[in-house]
Amino acid sequence: MPSFDAVVFDLDYTLAVTDRDRQALLDDATDRTDTHDIERADYLDAHGAVAATETRAPIFDRLLTDDTDPEDVATAYRLAVEDALVPVVGVPDLLSDLRESYRVGLLTDGPLVAQRGKLGTLGWADLFDAVVITGSLPTGKPDERAFAAICDELGVEPAATVYVGDRPEVDVQGAAAAGLATVQVLYPDGPGRHAAADATVDRADLVARLPEILRTL
Repeated sequence: MPSFDAVVFDLDYTLAVTDRDRQALLDDATDRTDTHDIERADYLDAHGAVAATETRAPIFDRLLTDDTDPEDVATAYRLAVEDALVPVVGVPDLLSDLRESYRVGLLTDGPLVAQRGKLGTLGWADLFDAVVITGSLPTGKPDERAFAAICDELGVEPAATVYVGDRPEVDVQGAAAAGLATVQVLYPDGPGRHAAADATVDRADLVARLPEILRTL
């Protein structure tokens, strides 16, 4: 019998990646909407400063200096990301296998339309027992309320849950502070292991190795 009741995953850079870097996708969006360039660093700053619940329009509203409709740029960026999205090979089989022993959830940061669009593009909407997108919450990761929300949706306690994600402070430290066990996903040129990680796994080995890692935590 597993020692945990549930496994919860992050989405971006954990279960799926883009085949182009995010600056290129931003450039694609601004080109499509005939507006000025936006630097990725500025986008990330704006993302952290505004509440983007439904779409990314509030983010672009903060960044645009001309009369371009922020919703148009948000849509163009969403479509660019969806077009570039590549799943980690074998994820549907992994999730199906894990659901034989665990409740399986997804906790992903971002606006509702953007994250639902990714799940639709991947065809993964029905692969989880519960999905929480932080655009529907008062706050996102690493706030412990985000992790509590997915545990509530799954009907499990944080102490009986493992969180699998790639970002050290947001995913690993956030989940650990909320009382979850943690598996940090590593990848080339990505961040190193966080001290709060109970285990690590290379993203390329996630499907092959995660079930055994869960059994040994």
